[in-house]
Amino acid sequence: MRPFRLFAPAVALSAAVWCGAALAAPAAAQSAPSASAAGPAERAVRRDIPITRGIARALAAGTRDSTGRPTARSWQLRADYAISARLDTATSTLTGRERVVVHNASPDTLRQLVLRLDPNIFRPETPKAAPWVPAEATEGMVITRMAVDGRPVRLEAPAGGAPAGQGARSLAAAAAAGPAAAGEATASGLRTTVARVALGAPVAPGATVALEVDWHHRLPGGPLGRGHRMTQRWADTLYQPTQWYPRLAVYDDLRGWNTDLYLGPSEFYNNFGRWDVRLDVPAGWLVSGTGTLQNPGEVLTAQARARLARVTASDSVVTIVGADERGPGRATAASPNGRLVWHFAADSVNDFAWATSRSYVWRATRASIPADSGEPGTGALARPARRVPIHLLHLPGRAPLFASAGPIARHALEFYSRLWFPYPFPQLTLQDGPSAGMEYPMVINSNQGAADHEAGHQWWPMVVSNNETRYGWMDEGFNQFMNVLSDADAEGKPASLDGLGQSYGRTAGDEDEPPMMWDANYAGPQYYGFTTYAKTPLMLSALGGVAGDSAVVRAHRAWARAWRFKHPSPWDYMFFMQRALGQDLGWFWHPWLFATESADAGIADVRAEGGRTRVTVRQGGQMPAPVVLEVTLAADGPPVRPMPNAAMRDARTAVVSYPASVWFAGSRTFVAELDFGGRAVERVRLDPGGRVPDRDPSDNVWPRAAR
Repeated sequence: MRPFRLFAPAVALSAAVWCGAALAAPAAAQSAPSASAAGPAERAVRRDIPITRGIARALAAGTRDSTGRPTARSWQLRADYAISARLDTATSTLTGRERVVVHNASPDTLRQLVLRLDPNIFRPETPKAAPWVPAEATEGMVITRMAVDGRPVRLEAPAGGAPAGQGARSLAAAAAAGPAAAGEATASGLRTTVARVALGAPVAPGATVALEVDWHHRLPGGPLGRGHRMTQRWADTLYQPTQWYPRLAVYDDLRGWNTDLYLGPSEFYNNFGRWDVRLDVPAGWLVSGTGTLQNPGEVLTAQARARLARVTASDSVVTIVGADERGPGRATAASPNGRLVWHFAADSVNDFAWATSRSYVWRATRASIPADSGEPGTGALARPARRVPIHLLHLPGRAPLFASAGPIARHALEFYSRLWFPYPFPQLTLQDGPSAGMEYPMVINSNQGAADHEAGHQWWPMVVSNNETRYGWMDEGFNQFMNVLSDADAEGKPASLDGLGQSYGRTAGDEDEPPMMWDANYAGPQYYGFTTYAKTPLMLSALGGVAGDSAVVRAHRAWARAWRFKHPSPWDYMFFMQRALGQDLGWFWHPWLFATESADAGIADVRAEGGRTRVTVRQGGQMPAPVVLEVTLAADGPPVRPMPNAAMRDARTAVVSYPASVWFAGSRTFVAELDFGGRAVERVRLDPGGRVPDRDPSDNVWPRAAR
């Protein structure tokens, strides 16, 4: 989804924190020198990572463990799709037939299949999350036939009667036929966004089952839509179908079938597999989508194919089909029956999206992707350096919105390939349409405004496929974090996360803010704003203050590589990161992910005694945090003798660090004894990098500024 920019103005791209915050990592490994804790045990510091029943079961089964890496017992289902769909522009209706082969890699016998029928969100009675509003009410996803391994599935009529429309007769007939016979598969919940197919014959571990579905639905359009994916066409000239076919839900080791309803804001959790898709549209209409085009000779003109052949030869933007090339024989190949079937295929992806218009301009450029070492155990194949095309399809009148889209997308693919792991797919497409900030494998529905952010989603959730429905911070939040790094790189500046962690203090404790580990689907209006998007960069800013930003990036990179084309949970991330950083971080994860706490730190007192300076720091909140002091020494005096837990920035400035463990006994005050060989202290600043959540940072400086 498009980037959330609440925190962006607070980002000052300076290099200060990279040297200052990194000091906390070695300091955390030693006891605090020349320091003492004082005061009663006023707060309890939780130092473990909360474990839910789901992750406890997975840990007991060995499908996940405390390393945070996939284990020898890890498993996930695979789903391979073959889909044929026809677009009728007169009625704006998609009619499709699909066959999905489900590979049961789990140790469990499957007695049902669960389907996600997202187009049913456009039915008037379907639950929706505010402020998502469909562009129009429709019949939703109308299922007209199902079969399991070639045997018909009984389509149960919903309570209260069958719906109107073509599917009504099929459902009514199924209800009139009486109860299901022994061994007969039945389908229920077909008017909701989560349907179930009770299998007549169970699917044993290691076996496969093939589900066939015939369906149709109207693509919604009009001026009333609000929220992503709520509008999928402009009149009858441009269509942008998303979540447009019955999809198999994920069955995993944490919860079994994932059955959260699709309510609008929360996004995806899909199985990996292969998609083979044929799209029947009017001749003259350009089609783009996930995967690679398998039949260019049947649907493209010779001129378009020749232009495509030049795309990866340089960084220039090549026009494939211009604004003056319209209709059959010019925009596309000619067709005797007035229609063309576009055939796409994609492997190792978790969804398929596409767009089509009779007015698209098609331009393309390239990105240069570095080689991939294909490290053992990461699920990645070794690949040489590659050049992949970036396709831009937009309406002629919207060309200014795509003027810089190619270079921005190129920088994103190249930068994130270096940052995490090389982009694994054969192409990327930017599609114009009513959705201007959405992501799917190899496809982003975006113009240049969100091109960097949406391209970032190709890493998560399109390769590292977390459960966005529940934990949106693991895709949107991680993306926002890396967008900060990309923006700085694009400007030729060193990146900095200064100030972000501290800024969370202004939000912590807001009654409308849910914890990040709450189910995103039901966590309230602020979840798909601050909590999902903006809070993760603040958390990683604070983590950089503990372990150093470069160390956090390296650990995150290793985690991403370990979980390519797999389904990590938040616990896998927490376990992996703390092992990679060499620190027990339960005290960090709990307040950030499972609560809404802040540190609210300040300098309570400073006293000089016999050549030493005693600085009393107080933390008023429930979140423990390292104590980092920037100390300015007097210009004159005895020679400066650096402290063991200090780093000298210059001859008079030292950064002194104490680990968060100084708070574990429960005290709210900590006394840091500064001894620089008798040199007097002129100024002390707490948390100079702005990494610790603090509602009021004005008390972080001594002497206090005059008011």
